[in-house]
Amino acid sequence: MFLELKNTTIGYKTSLIKEVDTSLALGEIGLLIGNNGVGKTTLIKSILNQIDLLGGEVFINGNLTKNLSSKEMAEQIAVVFSKSQIPANYTLRDLISFGKYIHYPYYFELNETDQQEVEDIIESLNLSQYRDFQLSQLSDGNLQKAFIGRALAQNSPMIILDEPTTHLDEQNKIIILKLLRELAKTKNKLILFSSHDWRLAKEFADKIWLINNEKLEAGITEEILLKHNELLNPSIFQFNEGFVAPQIIAPELRKEMLYSFLQKNFQKNLSKLKFEFTESFWVISNHDIQQKCISFEEIAVFVRNLH
Repeated sequence: MFLELKNTTIGYKTSLIKEVDTSLALGEIGLLIGNNGVGKTTLIKSILNQIDLLGGEVFINGNLTKNLSSKEMAEQIAVVFSKSQIPANYTLRDLISFGKYIHYPYYFELNETDQQEVEDIIESLNLSQYRDFQLSQLSDGNLQKAFIGRALAQNSPMIILDEPTTHLDEQNKIIILKLLRELAKTKNKLILFSSHDWRLAKEFADKIWLINNEKLEAGITEEILLKHNELLNPSIFQFNEGFVAPQIIAPELRKEMLYSFLQKNFQKNLSKLKFEFTESFWVISNHDIQQKCISFEEIAVFVRNLH
């Protein structure tokens, strides 16, 4: 295993995650998920030896991380944090090129092969039109992609990304995630990234690291999701105390949207009603009525007129 955590406890003065025993191999993609404040970023910084462990050990490629220099760590792991400091007076091409300098002295001039690799990364991220833009001129999304490009240029066997898709729209999320998965599978790189969006897991991640109640549960993505129904079916919040939900029979997304709509618009007991989605319309019924509605607006009018 390339990354190993053995009986590792992480935190600052008090522990956030206790007694972690898990690992990831080259070619695997791990998704680190958990609520805000549970220790996702702290765990990443602990792996990078930026925060002292409270207990246990972390190994990279068989070496204790606490024994590795900053340069040795950078040769093994490229990192992208969600909030990165923007270097002044540099272009997008400059930033991505910086990834190469972990291998050379700062005064070294990149050779033709390195320069072509930088250009290929720029193209793969759909950033060609911005290659000569100052970093200060880039949108948050394109700047985030540029920092990811710098990590790719570093050519380290492992890449860690802390909330890498935070500033990206859906199209750019897919571009990044497909690129990272291709790197893992064709270049045998280990990818570990944190996210609040567990939906990324099914299509993208091989393994999940789920942080909950100061423990880290690790395993194959599909097996972890099957064990944690709350990830696949999050609770529907009730904000309107006067609202009592009806019976709703529909696919999960339509069910959730109808519940949301009814709760926001009605302070009444609708428990005697049944809403059933059939083909392209809703059928509303109880013991003595049945009404077909095509839109939520029609539903609202019908429910308002009920006595």
